[in-house]
Amino acid sequence: MPENATEVTAAGIARLAGVGRAAVSNWRRRYADFPQPVGGTGTSPSFALAEVEQWLRDQGKLAEVSLRERVWQAVAGHPAGAGRALIHVGCALLLVRDRPTAWLELAAAPDERMAALLPQAMEHVLTARLGPAADGVHGAGAPEPAGVHTAGAQEPGDDHTAGGQEPGGVHTASAPEPARVHTPTAQDLLPSVPLLRAAAELAAGIGAGQAFEFLLGRQLDANPRQYTLTPPQLAELMVDLAEPPKDADRAAREQPVRSVLDPAAGTGALLRAVGGPVALYAQEADPALAALTALRLALAAEGPRRPADGTHRAAPGPTVRTGDTLRADAFPELAADTVLCHPPFNERNWGHDELAYDPRWEYGLPARTESELAWVQHVLARLRDGGTAVLLMPPAAASRRSGRRIRAGLLRRGALRAVIALPAGAAPPYGIPLHLWILCKPEPGVRPAADLLLADTSDLSGPAPDASAGTGRPPGGKAPGGRTPGGGRERFDWPAVRSAVLDAWRDRADVEGVSRVVPVIELLDDDVDLAPARHLPRPASGGGASGLGEVRERLTETLRLTAGLVPPAAAPAEPAHRPLTTVGELARAGALFLHSGTAVPGSTAAPVLTEHDILTGAAPTALPPAGQEAPGGAAADDPVLLEPGDVVVPVLGGGTAARVVDAATAGAALGRNLQLLRPDPAAVDPWFLAGFLRGTANHRQASSHASTAARLDARRLQLPRMPLAEQQRYGERFRELAAFEDALRTAGRLGGQLVQGMYDGLTDGTVTPG
Repeated sequence: MPENATEVTAAGIARLAGVGRAAVSNWRRRYADFPQPVGGTGTSPSFALAEVEQWLRDQGKLAEVSLRERVWQAVAGHPAGAGRALIHVGCALLLVRDRPTAWLELAAAPDERMAALLPQAMEHVLTARLGPAADGVHGAGAPEPAGVHTAGAQEPGDDHTAGGQEPGGVHTASAPEPARVHTPTAQDLLPSVPLLRAAAELAAGIGAGQAFEFLLGRQLDANPRQYTLTPPQLAELMVDLAEPPKDADRAAREQPVRSVLDPAAGTGALLRAVGGPVALYAQEADPALAALTALRLALAAEGPRRPADGTHRAAPGPTVRTGDTLRADAFPELAADTVLCHPPFNERNWGHDELAYDPRWEYGLPARTESELAWVQHVLARLRDGGTAVLLMPPAAASRRSGRRIRAGLLRRGALRAVIALPAGAAPPYGIPLHLWILCKPEPGVRPAADLLLADTSDLSGPAPDASAGTGRPPGGKAPGGRTPGGGRERFDWPAVRSAVLDAWRDRADVEGVSRVVPVIELLDDDVDLAPARHLPRPASGGGASGLGEVRERLTETLRLTAGLVPPAAAPAEPAHRPLTTVGELARAGALFLHSGTAVPGSTAAPVLTEHDILTGAAPTALPPAGQEAPGGAAADDPVLLEPGDVVVPVLGGGTAARVVDAATAGAALGRNLQLLRPDPAAVDPWFLAGFLRGTANHRQASSHASTAARLDARRLQLPRMPLAEQQRYGERFRELAAFEDALRTAGRLGGQLVQGMYDGLTDGTVTPG
């Protein structure tokens, strides 16, 4: 095996083959020719990627590995770690994009020669895009041979807290440092040369920026607990909120945003969402993560412009600094037009004692438990007069008594212009309905604003598209207010939330249950509680008394239809002893095909059928707003698109569920944790297949219970051997049961809506008991 061959873990093998990790463990036990480990540990071995691919092909478990997957596996198995590999890739992709001719000349050389020549070429584009390194040294003589400045640095993947908290809660007060990307040496780059060639090939197909976004997104997805992410939909919304409202004066609205700062940049999601010719400034506590952010922003910027003389002139790059923002501000003289910030929440050791006399605390020294209000005042200190800031805040910051004096000061000075409550699931922590605070730095001589906009989008009252529309199921598939039943991460209507938030901010109008413009004098009480829910009572369920009649009519009609779908009385019979086959045997015989889902909502151009949709009978999850991306910036790898007659089953949870794809659901992408069974209609009836898959005993014997969550192995599910005509007779009965189940779901939703609406109406006086 070559010395620098890419290695892959059991999880990577499972991704390649579209199976669970338990299947990989089973293959290692069952097959003597399965590749032997070449690295890793006894509990987490790694294998040679080339050997694994060949074995999977020989076994018929792998057709071909996509180029994206090859590149990612090379990143994940890099001997220096995925973080360093991503930095090498980012430097190379900048070269590919900004100096394509130079890259082609380098790529034509042998690996060792290419590694020797790359540092000088990389130094050129890094300096043009990001400025010189902190010590002014680039290239082969750089003192940080790993490719990134490492003074106090953490490798991406270590615990990270944006804004300056080192692991273990220990802060460092070192001075902020400039540009975080140092030119890797030839020695460092030699193991990366095959990876860089493959990354360049990927960039030729999808673009250098998108290639880096994909790889970085995979790294973030692989380490979900080690990063605090800002979802792209929320980042876009925060950027839009930074625009002046409609009632702003003409000059303010026509003035372009020239400079944007993110003092807790993290992975750079907020600044990446900013469009137009702007100067971007970022500060991040983790030097290694700052390097990735700098590369991400540089690759997201427009490419080099070629003047008439034919020379290259790169567009200005971002200014990224490293350091503890509150203790060692990297931009003390900056007066930005806009500040966007997703600060760390609930910090205790943010610098309360040593920063007691800091001039930034114009509105009062924040309490030790009010780190978020320290960030609010830092943001205001970095704005120009009249500039706008948008912060993502925990809901407690609007209500805690320890912060009431600062909140009162913000109101009196007119610095706080809006507090907007988002639905739970908009951003991590996903179980909490976070708030957006919109601030404006007071201008000398200008009278402070006399009101505050409070908005609550956690339960929109406007109508939303019916989740069951076009599916052949009874109406009522989506809960009131545009939210899918169950709520949670990615389970609310982002377009509806976005529209409501922007309308509320730009119109500053009272909308029942959604927004209210409250005079400041009403808020300056003993608590100064700015939580929107306190000042915006939610509208009654069902749209109030006037809407209850429509709900009642829909419920009555649904109950009538449901009564007609009640199955006939069951005829007792002796247990049948029928010859059985398994899904795995049918797959080997070509009677059906198996596919595993990889898509998440927003990762592909099509809607995505998710596990939640299967369990609730809802339509596939709709797309995010136009121009937005998948969570973590990752795109699905060749998603499996559903066809009529496909049978989809969840592989986690232990419950029995199966769904036959109809014409309305066809075309959607298969989501994660779902298994698709595509039967040959000449051999297997899809409704027959789905019905027997739902049998409790069948599901139990095909599930693994080795961990706390049961996992279904669809290949072990059993079916009786029957001629097609007999299958269709069973299938028709299973189809009737599915229609009855959908009708019961709809009746339950409408009934709950009617009951709560009656309670609300009777208690608030809009409905009389007689």
